[in-house]
Amino acid sequence: MRLYVAEQFATPADGKLHFDDAKKRIKAIFIGSMGNLVEWYDFYAYTAFALYFAPAFFPNSDPVVQQLNAAVLFAATFLMRPLGGWLFGYLADTYGRRISLTISVLCMCFGSLIIACTPTYATIGIAAPILLALARIIEGLSLGGEYGASATYLSEVADPNHRGFYSSFQYVTLIGGQLTAIIVLLLLQKVFLTEQELKDWGWRIPFVIGAGLAVFTAVMRRDMHETDQFVEAKKQAKPMGSLRALMAYPRELLLVVGLTAGGTAAFYTFTTYMQTFVKLSVGLTADQTTMVIFGTLVFACLLQPIYGAISDRIGRKPLLIFFGVAGTLSTVPILTTLQTTKSPFTAFLLISGAWVFVAGYTSINAVVKAELFPTNIRALGVGVPYALTVSIFGGTAPAIALYFKQIGHEQWFYYYLSGMIFLSLLIYATMRDTKHKSAMHRHE
Repeated sequence: MRLYVAEQFATPADGKLHFDDAKKRIKAIFIGSMGNLVEWYDFYAYTAFALYFAPAFFPNSDPVVQQLNAAVLFAATFLMRPLGGWLFGYLADTYGRRISLTISVLCMCFGSLIIACTPTYATIGIAAPILLALARIIEGLSLGGEYGASATYLSEVADPNHRGFYSSFQYVTLIGGQLTAIIVLLLLQKVFLTEQELKDWGWRIPFVIGAGLAVFTAVMRRDMHETDQFVEAKKQAKPMGSLRALMAYPRELLLVVGLTAGGTAAFYTFTTYMQTFVKLSVGLTADQTTMVIFGTLVFACLLQPIYGAISDRIGRKPLLIFFGVAGTLSTVPILTTLQTTKSPFTAFLLISGAWVFVAGYTSINAVVKAELFPTNIRALGVGVPYALTVSIFGGTAPAIALYFKQIGHEQWFYYYLSGMIFLSLLIYATMRDTKHKSAMHRHE
């Protein structure tokens, strides 16, 4: 199998980052992280446009289809993410980061095309929601595999002195995917289509766009260079990407679970759930809600590389502890105050205030996990426990919040989230600082 070796990414002898070297690394970072934007765009596009395409697939007159909608599609993406983490982690550790990332984004392209092209229930009956479920399963596999492989690639292609900065762009593009979905939604709603046109056929457009972006990314990734670490590990002819090899690192696996649990719950609260919260609990209009969420996500994107660069100077652990302490103490006051405000600007300030500490986790969590594992099982070690934890604690956060709201105790969720962050804080306080004690150089 042909390998594209990243010789141009060798660290200069003087330890300084020269312009040409930085330019090459930035290009690799862009190609490596672009898939995050595409995959999360598709993920959020499904949620954003569900209002328009749901009647085409789930007519109320068919109770079987209603059950399929409730039981399968709701859970399909998150249930498949751990399997995707294993599959694409195995590919990345055995055959290379490049091929894993390329196949992952092509899977997302395939899933988007299925949604865009599937006839409605009125045309093909129950086959329509079944095909939609298949598309979501494929997208779940892809989404679960993208994180571990891209986190591994970005951390390996970065120079050691700027690894936190470069790898932080994973969440820039991840959040950027949601921003892109919101922009497409606004343009179709306000500029190009009527409400009826969106319901009739316009809802297919964002999925065609997603498939096109995925093809573009796959073409770029076709020529991306393999990392030096993978090539060196491959030369040693040791087992790579096996679950048996992964089980030799139980402490690191538990660390990934522990450091992810509180962070992923906070991330999904202030991204996926926040739009629902601001609209239903705060009471802002649909347009006000969209603009507030859009503004806070832009702010969140700007924070990622800043925090990543800070971690390169002071270490990863101080930022994680900052997130843990500030999140534990501030989550309840922020959400309580947010619930009572009626001002869009105040809502923007409060959610942005939450991002000030949430970014302490999001900006560096990928590189921290990558620095825990040696090269031969790095993608698998990052991807599998992360995907499991996100499925349990991240994907369920909006559902838990809505359940507490339904039973009349919405504030219980604020304490639940604060408690989750506190549990992760205990891990942050006791774990090693991976910047200073990294396994990036190990190929065992």
